[in-house]
Amino acid sequence: MAQLWGGRFEGEINELAWKFNASIYFDKRLIKQDVQGSKAHVTMLAKQGIISEEEADSIRNGLDEILKDVQEGKLEITDKYEDIHSFLEANLIDRIGDAGKKMHTGRSRNDQVALDMRLYIREEVKSTAEALYDILDTLNKIMKDNLHTYMPGFTHLQKAQPVTLAHHLGAYFEMFYRDAHRLMDVFTRLNFCPLGSGALAGTTYPLDREYTAELLNFTGPTANSMDSVSDRDYLIEFLSSLSIIMMHLSRFSEEVIIWNSNEYNFVTIDDAYSTGSSIMPQKKNPDIAELVRGKTGRVYGALNSLLVTMKGIPLAYDKDMQEDKEVSFDAIDTVKSCLVLFTDMLRTMKFNKEQMEKSAIRGFTDATDAADYLVNKGVPFRDAHGIIGRIVLHCLEKECGISDLSIEELKEFAPQFEEDIYDAISLKTCVEKRLTVGAPGPKAMEKAVARNEKRLNAYWTGMDSFKTE
Repeated sequence: MAQLWGGRFEGEINELAWKFNASIYFDKRLIKQDVQGSKAHVTMLAKQGIISEEEADSIRNGLDEILKDVQEGKLEITDKYEDIHSFLEANLIDRIGDAGKKMHTGRSRNDQVALDMRLYIREEVKSTAEALYDILDTLNKIMKDNLHTYMPGFTHLQKAQPVTLAHHLGAYFEMFYRDAHRLMDVFTRLNFCPLGSGALAGTTYPLDREYTAELLNFTGPTANSMDSVSDRDYLIEFLSSLSIIMMHLSRFSEEVIIWNSNEYNFVTIDDAYSTGSSIMPQKKNPDIAELVRGKTGRVYGALNSLLVTMKGIPLAYDKDMQEDKEVSFDAIDTVKSCLVLFTDMLRTMKFNKEQMEKSAIRGFTDATDAADYLVNKGVPFRDAHGIIGRIVLHCLEKECGISDLSIEELKEFAPQFEEDIYDAISLKTCVEKRLTVGAPGPKAMEKAVARNEKRLNAYWTGMDSFKTE
């Protein structure tokens, strides 16, 4: 058992307790960040004259060799080590001797792991932002191609008013664009370096924390050493942002599942993102969309788990905080895989435009415009609302739409109806005359698509805080 403590202990730790306490099973994922942070730390130690330049060179070279051997499969990370920190230090000492024992000078595992997680999450925030860019780009391309694809808009899952596919998908563009900016906010707050905080009270060594932060491309050092080692706010914020992303993906998945049903038949999902039934040969199931919807609860669980873990912890570091990693790693992996798969599914999905338009026509989505028509003819809105309601009841009995009624039939309900009613309540008219900002009219949507293209072109420019290299 390789560990970084034990001098004051006379007996060996219980084997089961060792395994229960150890984090090597999951924090081995942080090896690259641990090497990165350790190299910056010894560079600073040499600059401050705490260790020699030769010792710093030996440590840095040794760490690079260990990382290379692990990545190439020449060196295995085993459970004889308590954590990734002890693995690296033990192997470094084996390779370079006493110089390796100086790597930990002026540092605690508390500020070391706090640094590793910030470095790791910093990369994952950027990686998630890249996945969001892909879905935003895909959405805007589909919007551009479907400015005149009519479909019913819904409230309460009931057909309400006609919109376009571009308008409907534009709502999801806005959601995911807000998600991207939430990530930028998370990045801004997490990008401070805790290294040099020690166990909780700093150190008597003359460390240059500003220099270490600069070497690691942080905005600066954290301001309070106790907060530095016990803070997981940035991780809670990131998990919260991931949960909102999954909520948006889940809502979208729910719509894809409904649209894919035989009753709607709005979309055809590519075979690459569907599965069949073991007993019913006719089935083609939207399993990817269903799994994205299902995995949302898994990410919510990670957020709730960390909130519950942190709520009762006194300052400063406590071992409970070790529970931050497994749930976070799982949530991050889950969200990124969901974003990639959903984007690919969306990119290959076929939209059944004729079926969408027929559904809008059959669903009385023109009723509001019919009422507005009467208002423009001098009928008070409340009276017009009642007249159109009675016409809808009549159409339900006849199993037809408003536009299927003759002008004579319409005049029985209101004498103000003229032949121009049919043009006034056509899907084209209903959609095209809605031109205010955010509305589904093609001119309004052309502006929205152009605005989205500008947003995408400036995506990384507007997120300069993501630049860490």
